[in-house]
This record gives sequence, C-alpha cells and structure tokens, in this order.
Amino acid sequence: MKDLSIVALLDVIGELFSDEISIAVSNTEEYIYYRPSKRIDLKITPGDSVKEGTIAYKALHSKQKVSEFIDREVFGVPYHGMAVPFQFKGELEGCVLAIYPAFTEGKSVITIKTQDGWKPIPFTDVYYLEAKDRKTYIVTKTFSGTHTSSLQDFEYRLPKEMFIRCHRSFIVNVHHIKEIFPDTHSTFVLAMDNEEKISVSQSYSSYFRKLLGF
Repeated sequence: MKDLSIVALLDVIGELFSDEISIAVSNTEEYIYYRPSKRIDLKITPGDSVKEGTIAYKALHSKQKVSEFIDREVFGVPYHGMAVPFQFKGELEGCVLAIYPAFTEGKSVITIKTQDGWKPIPFTDVYYLEAKDRKTYIVTKTFSGTHTSSLQDFEYRLPKEMFIRCHRSFIVNVHHIKEIFPDTHSTFVLAMDNEEKISVSQSYSSYFRKLLGF
C-alpha cells in the first residue's frame, strides 16, 4: 500500500464523523488542519493562532486531555469539544480536537417577541423557523413572532431529534412534517401541518435524508 499522508488520513477520519463532529489539529501555537462538519463549523483556518480560552489552548498548557463546553464568546457559536495533546520524543508537539455541537440548554420553550411583550412557546408547538429580512421568524400553531437570535444560533441550541436545518433560511420541526415530496436536482419539498410548503435545498438534502432515514 502506498504511503498515506497525514492530511489524507485526517480527511478519511473526518469523513467518518462528517455529519456531527469537526476535527482540528494544532501545533503549539496555531492550527495546521481543520475539517468542519455539517452541523458545527467554527470557521477555523489553518494558520489561525490558538486562542486563549479554547480547549486547544487549555490542553496545550495543561498537557492533559480537556473535555468541556465553550461558550459563544470565543468562536461566535457555543460548542462542546475534546482536545488531546500529543508529544514526540518527549516534547509537546500539538493537539487533536473533536468539536461537536452544544447540547440544548435544558429549555423546552422559545420565547417570541409580540406586540405587547414576549410569549414562551413550547418546542412542540413550533412549526418552523425562518430567516428573512435580517430577522428570525418563529411560526407556531397559534401565531408568528420574531426572535433576536440568528438561525445559526438556534441550530446549535435546539434539540436535534426535533429540529433539523433543511435550508439556509429554514429550520423545521420534524414532528410537523406531513409529507415529503421529491423535487428537482435531488431536493425535496416539505408539506407542513399548517399547509405551507418548505424547500429542502441541495446542500442540506443528503444530511436531511440521512437524519430522517429515507
């Protein structure tokens, strides 16, 4: 068998976890490899310095495995991760990181802005979330309202067993999908309980299909 480069090997390993886990490798000062997953992307570029407060920084300075939650202030999105430092001939060389989405924060409602105030809506009553006109609209059984968080924020905070990103502008509650129809170019159209139609874009179609098992 021909020699396999480190980058090629990491790409193969990354493909095994491409739906959920991003993989990064750093030396003692900067990132030298990064492969984002479909669910979490910290926008790391090889050559970026290892920031203070990250799990990579903590693993390098403690020279021990680190596994913890990092809030959105570091990379703009919250995440859970594990960093394992590695050595060569007794000298610290860098670390390998596995980065996965933050679990839901334990809430079971989305608090929506109304004309007079705010209204907490149970997850089960939310049909879908839509990014439009620089706002996030929450469509529920009874009414629609807006929220200050972006669609990307919601993608990391909402329980993945209930909510799935299907388009750059939509996250849907799978419990309110009445039927799925094929569309052009291997995409789909979702018929929701409220009779609205939502498109599954090509970039999300394979991920969407895998999560729903069809």
